[in-house]
Amino acid sequence: MTLPTKVKIVDVGPRDGLQNEKGAVPAAVKIELVHRLQDAGLTEIEVASFVSPKWVPQMADNAEVMAGIRRKPGVRYSVLTPNMKGFEAAVVHRPDEIVVFAAASEAFSQRNINCSIEESIERFRPVAEAARAANIYVRGAISCAVGCPYEGEVSTERVEMVARLLKGIGVQHVGVADTIGVGTPLKVQRAMEAALRHYNINDVSGHFHDTYGQALGNTLACLQMGVWQYDTSCAGLGGCPYAKGATGNVATEDVVYMLQGMGIETGIDLDKLIDAGKFISDFLGRKPNSRAATALLNKRAG
Repeated sequence: MTLPTKVKIVDVGPRDGLQNEKGAVPAAVKIELVHRLQDAGLTEIEVASFVSPKWVPQMADNAEVMAGIRRKPGVRYSVLTPNMKGFEAAVVHRPDEIVVFAAASEAFSQRNINCSIEESIERFRPVAEAARAANIYVRGAISCAVGCPYEGEVSTERVEMVARLLKGIGVQHVGVADTIGVGTPLKVQRAMEAALRHYNINDVSGHFHDTYGQALGNTLACLQMGVWQYDTSCAGLGGCPYAKGATGNVATEDVVYMLQGMGIETGIDLDKLIDAGKFISDFLGRKPNSRAATALLNKRAG
């Protein structure tokens, strides 16, 4: 077992974390969250989604947020662009990376974007080509990589197929996403192995939701495979609008606490990270959904 000596964390809180919030979160609050995350040492932040505001009203201020960020050298800012219209709107704001996503579940793909898996990936081909022509990095996510709310278990063959198709259209990095949080360590390892048939270990990441409390275990299982990149969300923000009952992404604070305890470098200041999570949680009127943050905030108060 060779554990990585350092781990890269992409905080998806400003985008994936906030997109399902019912109440509007003003652009100024989103910008402040990005600033706090980068001040805590995050070097990869998923900022916004360039999608139709009809589908995701929370992201209607994407241009304002991207324009308002005080960019810090060494930090990469990514945005989700599901189609050419989204890419054309996003490219004006100079994102360092764009993200496209395809489900490993046929039923999820049909219900979510009204087309088959293969059709969904073909739609991304011009987006990936345009991004690479503009020297913008292209990251892909395989959603529902271990389970789907409509069809249950998802086969590793499906995951491998999506990885192969994404590679074929020029996607440079792929994230294996347990969108509804049903995965357990061995299932997640098998899904990751399927992606690794088409991508190098340096070009894969894990994206785990904590619905059943398995996200840290799933992260550890992938660390043991040598996977060193993960999507997390400050204060455990998030969910999935198309997956009933799915809770947020694994909390960045919990992952950082675990990694620090294992002697794995992240470059992140845990205290400042907790402050960032508390800032957004206070705005949303609830406690951070992070065990480490709760424990350390209680310790501070004590």
